[in-house]
Amino acid sequence: MGSPRLPSLGRCLYDRPMMQTTYTGPPLDDPALLDRLPEDLGSILRQENGWIRFDGGLHLRGACREPSWHSLRVAWEGPQAFSALYPEVRPEDIPFAEECLGDQFLLRDGLVVRMTAGLGDVEELGVTLLQFLERAQADPVDFLGLHPLLRFQAEGGRLAPGQLLSAYPPYWTVEAEDGVSLRAVSAHDLHGALADMARQMRD
Repeated sequence: MGSPRLPSLGRCLYDRPMMQTTYTGPPLDDPALLDRLPEDLGSILRQENGWIRFDGGLHLRGACREPSWHSLRVAWEGPQAFSALYPEVRPEDIPFAEECLGDQFLLRDGLVVRMTAGLGDVEELGVTLLQFLERAQADPVDFLGLHPLLRFQAEGGRLAPGQLLSAYPPYWTVEAEDGVSLRAVSAHDLHGALADMARQMRD
């Protein structure tokens, strides 16, 4: 059986040119990590070592040491691992991707779960990795929740590789009803801020 390949890119719901890959990961330099991954994820990363698509709407991490914001190993293990930042994330969960606001997509027991990073809440999506990627490519705006990114772009903003979108106040707060400010920040900074926010919510 051949390696699973990503489905061909479809047409964005809002007819925007969001579908192209805006960043491709560096050459593989962490082969030991690949051997620990599920076959479908490992096969994808052997074809293309992670990427950013939908103008920053979805970031698939790669098997590399640098840059650290793209490294699946950094997100999965060590002091900055999401399992170290969130008690809701298990050490065996694989944080393979994230969306533009920093919510994380994890592989758990072969299925994808979504973690709302500012809360730490985990939601089972009930799809496999390949089904997740198919649905994301078929309808990225609604499936991934990219409406804030569309607004940010309409205001002239752009996300560079290694950046995510910071929303203040967070969309899930009552204060957000009065308006939300959006700005591009480094992924590392946003991960720390959201983890602190979730910690305060737990406390």
